[in-house]
Amino acid sequence: VLQINKDDVTALQCKVVCLIQNGNFKEALGVINTHTKVLTSDVIAFEKAYCEYRLNRIESALKTIQSASQQTDKLKELYGQVLYRLERYDDCLAAYRDLIRNSQDEYEEERKTNLSAVVAAQSTWEKVVPEDLGLREATYELCYNSACALIGQGKLNEAMKKLQKAEELCRQSLSEDSDVTEEDIEAELAIIHGQMAYIMQLQGRTEDALQLYNQIIKLKPTDVGLLAVIANNIITINKDQNVFDSKKKVKLTNAEGVEHKLSKKQLQAIEFNKALLAMYTNQADQCRKLSASLQSQSPEHLLPVLIQAAQLCREKQHAKAVGLLQDFADQHPANAVEIKLTMAQLKIAQGSVTKACMILRSIEELQHKPGMVSALVTMYSHEEDIDSAIEVFTQAIQWYQQYQARSNHGCCVFQPKSPVHLSLIREAANFKLKHGRKKEAISDLEELWKQNPKDVHTLAQLISAYSLVDPEKAKVLSKHLPSSDTMSLKVDVDALENSHGATYVRKKAGKLTGDNQQKEQGQGEVKKKKKKKKGKLPKNYDPKVTPDPERWLPMRERSYYRGRKKGKKKDQVGKGTQGSTTTGSSELDASRTASSPPTSPRPGSGAAVSATSNVIPPRHQKPAGAPATKKKQQQKRKKGAKGGW
Repeated sequence: VLQINKDDVTALQCKVVCLIQNGNFKEALGVINTHTKVLTSDVIAFEKAYCEYRLNRIESALKTIQSASQQTDKLKELYGQVLYRLERYDDCLAAYRDLIRNSQDEYEEERKTNLSAVVAAQSTWEKVVPEDLGLREATYELCYNSACALIGQGKLNEAMKKLQKAEELCRQSLSEDSDVTEEDIEAELAIIHGQMAYIMQLQGRTEDALQLYNQIIKLKPTDVGLLAVIANNIITINKDQNVFDSKKKVKLTNAEGVEHKLSKKQLQAIEFNKALLAMYTNQADQCRKLSASLQSQSPEHLLPVLIQAAQLCREKQHAKAVGLLQDFADQHPANAVEIKLTMAQLKIAQGSVTKACMILRSIEELQHKPGMVSALVTMYSHEEDIDSAIEVFTQAIQWYQQYQARSNHGCCVFQPKSPVHLSLIREAANFKLKHGRKKEAISDLEELWKQNPKDVHTLAQLISAYSLVDPEKAKVLSKHLPSSDTMSLKVDVDALENSHGATYVRKKAGKLTGDNQQKEQGQGEVKKKKKKKKGKLPKNYDPKVTPDPERWLPMRERSYYRGRKKGKKKDQVGKGTQGSTTTGSSELDASRTASSPPTSPRPGSGAAVSATSNVIPPRHQKPAGAPATKKKQQQKRKKGAKGGW
């Protein structure tokens, strides 16, 4: 037909529809753009917008829909999808409500599903509390979207129940079709199981979540968006551990078409985790590149700057990191609180506690909060700067006093005699007492007692403080203490001692028999004496010889130790003919050994032992039979030896 008449409108429309049915969206759009004079927006607006939508040209699709002169139901359906992809959830919700209200056909269930998806997206990404749409959750898609909305509200247990119900409905609906296999059912359930694993991860059940995530990856689902989200969640579980596995999972987040399947916040979270993974794997340049790219996309976002600062700290450039954070705080005052807290942490890590305190005190929003006061006092105490710590207390107390005074005129939410105010005064008094500032502590305690004269604990502290400074004043104040009669507690001591939780239980006295009585009486009179074991003496002990006083010392530490003779054995090896003895003639001369005196006298031998005596003290004597045993050992070794000359 087109060969006969290339501008035939009906033929061109049919060709475009056929190309769309075959998935050739680019070619179909080319045909529309080629014949713009014939195929005007009134004629083929829906087909053109649909092709642009499927080619992920979402802004162009929106313009095409808005330029159409007549808004048909088909265009309205597509308009809702386009608004959802552009994350304009409020407009999308209004569009679907209008569609459901003004249309009645077989696609009503699909429209309700899309409507619930919009509500879930609002709850998850915009933290909007979803309104009850009154939708009957008869399908697993509706149950799934309802569960996502509950996750956005933080109702994890309820969301898990919804997902379990969605799983049951999904199995039931798919099992009714005989052509659907078990693998197809598992593939359809993958997104439900992924959301279950995410809930487990949020609940701290990381092992269960990791197991379920890996099961989904093994199924190899075709949804690249699902795989990217699961891979990202596994990386967040691994953190700085199991880095090799995280590097493999990152590849799944780089798949083609992922950017069209996920929301902007999901894509941003994936990029943040890529930068952190680069930092943990010591890829400094890659980390800086990714964080700089993120900062250019979202200049007001905290994470890119914090990642850059963390990378600088890993490179030991703490001063540069602090400077980077300070510049960001100056440019974005709205985020200054988080940045200054990070700067203080870096200063503490460097050991500059005083500078960290100065940074913390510059945060006006948190300066007088009890937690900040406690942190500052602790840090100043660590630096032994007691005056600054007391100054922090004083400023905080004055700040609460001013706002309490204003509250009487209806200008502040704080009530008079605020518990926080009184708590700060009490803590200040305790701190001053601990560090010897008794007079200042007394003034704080008096203020507390005026606020509540019935507080016995404060009165007791005040009396204790005055006893160190003004004992007479302490005596006067002690009259305000309640009498001992009113303070006494009616406690059954026996019942308390015999209670289950008592650490000491009094043993009940039992009746003693006659034998036991005798034993009780005799215990004080007769005590068995322990027998002392006699020490063992050496076998060759001679009572006539005085023992060596240095016998308890190691041989090397004794005064008469001269060291071993070196080279004696070496000289005896290999000399003379085979079978000859190596013993010198001097050693065989008995007359010489008998008359020669010892080389060195033994200390402590006394006059009873002569210079020519051959008697050796017991500590130095060798056991009888020692040479013989040595010879036996040598013979055994010779028998067991292998090889030879």
